[in-house]
Amino acid sequence: MEIDDLTPAEQRVWRAFATGAEVDFRDGSDDWGPERTVRATVLRALLLNGPRQQGETAALKVRGARVTGALELRYATVDSVVHLTHCRFDEAPDLIGAHLRYVSMRDSEMPALSVTRARIDGSLRLTRCRFAGPVRLDGAQIAGALFLEEAEAGDADTDRPALHLHRIVVEDDLCARGLRARGLIRLDGAAVAGSLDLQDAELTNPDAHVLQADALEVGANLLGRRLSTRGRIDLRGARIPGRVDLLHARLSNPGGTALRASSCVIGELWLRRGPRMEGLLNLRRAEITQLSLEPEMLPDQVRLLDLTYTFLTPHVPAEERLPMLERDGQGFDPHAYEQLTAAYRRTGDDQAARVVQLAKQRRRRSTLPWHGRLWGHLQDGAVGYGFRPLRAAVWLLSLLAAGSIAYAGHPPPPLKAGEAPEFDPVFYTLDLLLPVISFGQEGVFAPSGWYRTLSYVLVVTGWILATTVVAGVTRTVSRQ
Repeated sequence: MEIDDLTPAEQRVWRAFATGAEVDFRDGSDDWGPERTVRATVLRALLLNGPRQQGETAALKVRGARVTGALELRYATVDSVVHLTHCRFDEAPDLIGAHLRYVSMRDSEMPALSVTRARIDGSLRLTRCRFAGPVRLDGAQIAGALFLEEAEAGDADTDRPALHLHRIVVEDDLCARGLRARGLIRLDGAAVAGSLDLQDAELTNPDAHVLQADALEVGANLLGRRLSTRGRIDLRGARIPGRVDLLHARLSNPGGTALRASSCVIGELWLRRGPRMEGLLNLRRAEITQLSLEPEMLPDQVRLLDLTYTFLTPHVPAEERLPMLERDGQGFDPHAYEQLTAAYRRTGDDQAARVVQLAKQRRRRSTLPWHGRLWGHLQDGAVGYGFRPLRAAVWLLSLLAAGSIAYAGHPPPPLKAGEAPEFDPVFYTLDLLLPVISFGQEGVFAPSGWYRTLSYVLVVTGWILATTVVAGVTRTVSRQ
C-alpha cells in the first residue's frame, strides 16, 4: 500500500506508526466525517507490514477515529502495541487466533468483537466499550489482565449470549466492575489467576442464565459487592480459594434458581447486607471454610444437602438459623443439622447447639411411622430428647407431690398387720416412681380402688420417664 493512496487522515496514522506517536482525531464534535475516518485495511497493513524507523518502537495509537470495513487479523502475528481508543467501528473486528502483544480499545463502539483462541502477551483493555452484539473471547489466552469495567454488551432484542468467556485463560485479574450485560455471560471452564471483579455490575437475562460459570477456576477472589442480577447465576463446581463477596448484592430470579454454588470449593462466601434473594439458593455438596450468611438474605427455598462449612457468621441465636434448614424442600437432612451444631460448638455456644439438636429430633420425628412418632413425643415431652434434662426433675417432683398428697390423705392398708413399717407417703410414691430403687414401702402396702389405679399410673409413668431419660442421656453423651 502506497502512502499516496491514503486519505489525509490515514496519512497521519501512517506517518505516526513508525515512531509510536499518537494520532488524536477528537475535536469535541459528534461528527464522524472523512477527516476522522480510517479504513480497516490501512490499519491491517500497518500492523502486519508497516514502516519501521531505527531506534523507535512502532505502535498503532489512534484516538477518536471512525474505522470503516472489518479489521481482519485472523491468525495474524502482530508485534506492535495496538491502541484504538474512543473509536467507532462500522464492522466487528476479527482477531480470531491472532497473536498480539497488547491491545487497548477502551471507550470504543463496535457491533461485536471476536477474539476467540487469540493469544495476547499483555493485557486486553475493553473499558467502557459499547458492543451492540456478542463479544467472543472463548479460548483466548491473556498473559496480563482483561479489563471490561463499565462496558456494555448484549442485544436486548436477541437471545444471543452477550459475553463468550468460556475456557478463557487470564493470568492476572478479570476486571469487570460496573459491567452492563444483557444476555448470557459464559465463563464455564475459565481460569483467572487473580481476582474476578464484578462489583457494581448489572447483569440481565430474565428467566434464563445470566452467568454460567461451571468449573470456574479463580486464583484469588470473586468480588460482587453491589452486584445486581436478573437471571440465574451458576457456579457449579467452581474453585475459589479466596472469598466470594456478595455484600449488598441484589440477586433475583423469581420462579427459578437465583444462585447455584453446588459442588464448589470456596474459602469464604459472604451473603450479607443485601435485600432478600428472589429465587432458590443451591449450596449442595459445597465445601466452604467460612460461610458468612445473614438469615434476612435467605430466600424461601434453599438446597443444603451435604453442604459443609467450618465457621458460620454472624453469630445469631439458633432460632434464627433453623428456618434455613426447614426451607429445604428435599426433605429431612440430618447432615445439615450436624453442620449447624458443629458451628455453634466451635464458638462455645453449647446452648444453641442443643437447640439445633432438639430441632433435628423433632424434624426427624415427622419422618417416622406412627409408633415412632408417639415414642418421640414421649421423649420430647419428658426430657426434650435428652437436651432438656431439667424437665425430668419437674415431672418427677410434680408426680411425687401429687402421689404424696393423695396417699397422705388415704394411706393404703398394710398387707400384713403388725409387720409393716410405718407408712411414709413420700417414700411410698418414690418407690412407685423409681423402678430401680426400693425404699421398702411398695411391697408391704396394698392400696385399693382409685388409689390402686393411681399406683399403676405412677409405676408406668416412672418406667416411661426412666426409659426416656436413659435414651436422651445416651444420645447426648454419644455426641460428645
